[in-house]
Amino acid sequence: MSDFTRILQHFTIKMAYNYQRIVIKIGSNVLTQKDGLPDLNRINHLVEQIAKIKKQGKEVILVSSGAVASGRSLIKISEKFDSIATRQLFASIGQVKLINTYAQQFEKYNILCSQVLVTKEDFRDRLHYLNMKNCLKILLQHNVVPVVNENDVVSVTELMFTDNDELAGLIATMLNAQALIVLTNVDGIYDGDPGKENTRVIEEVSGKTLDFSSFVSDDRSQFGRGGMITKSTMAQKVAQLGIAVHIANGTRENILLDVLEDKVAHTHFVPNKSASGKKKWIAHAGHYAKGIVQVNDGARAALTSAKASSLLPVGVISILSEFKKGEIIKLVDENNKHIGLGIAEYGSDKAAEMIGKKNQKPLVHYDYLYLES
Repeated sequence: MSDFTRILQHFTIKMAYNYQRIVIKIGSNVLTQKDGLPDLNRINHLVEQIAKIKKQGKEVILVSSGAVASGRSLIKISEKFDSIATRQLFASIGQVKLINTYAQQFEKYNILCSQVLVTKEDFRDRLHYLNMKNCLKILLQHNVVPVVNENDVVSVTELMFTDNDELAGLIATMLNAQALIVLTNVDGIYDGDPGKENTRVIEEVSGKTLDFSSFVSDDRSQFGRGGMITKSTMAQKVAQLGIAVHIANGTRENILLDVLEDKVAHTHFVPNKSASGKKKWIAHAGHYAKGIVQVNDGARAALTSAKASSLLPVGVISILSEFKKGEIIKLVDENNKHIGLGIAEYGSDKAAEMIGKKNQKPLVHYDYLYLES
């Protein structure tokens, strides 16, 4: 191999993933030691890598777990308190320690970071969504690294995200990031039990949705809430919206730089064509859907075809749950299988009157329709 070829290959690798806006999610098991205490050396190393990435002119948003684990390392609590109160206590104390640690580490590289605590309710409507988006954008415009975490002090039970992977996916789609890097304590998604000799990391996922449940273990981390199946589900959804997703081992040296240079084995979800900003919001708004509409097989075929199609009343079988104009509604097929989400052009009363009728105004216009792949 000639010197020129070596240089050319090296250059090609360096340019493998030339993203300009990157969301990085760091899991609890990456940030903590086995005893639950924060791993300051690893945090410093990750911050150092982020500083190098920013030096290249790229924007970075950090979604960081670790508040509850940090709090657990600072205070002992009696077992007589319930799990929700205990979590709130750990989160409230731990979030201060976590953000101070990040601030001190980023300061070494003359970088400002900010704390952004959110709840699922902050994504409940378009206005709240845009307010949060504007906040994050002005931070990026001023070269600040937003450190985003779920506000576990007030988020309980049904108000909680599945885990910070879900939150990271929401932030990535909200900000039209080119990539989401999810750091966990394994090398990626495996095609079987990682403990077995012939098991390998799935290095690329592209195209149609895969069902990982048949070969992926959903063991949860010691300090986190999410498993690998939730990560893979989130990653596929985000990739379908036009954002590359990388799942990699955050405990490896130089992992962020190596992922961006495509120098380390990990799982890469190849993005589909980018969706509009409103479709990205709708895609993650299923928790706030007010109504359910059942469609026939003909409507399902039309909606899921390559041709852009709106949902017309002629394709509606029944209204399963009431809704008002402008609200998010779920679309299900004849077997009640979820096929998508959309914004209703009119309320359920009018929709019920128009069921099965031809030449009527769309119930959901294509521009405000998100379909599962």
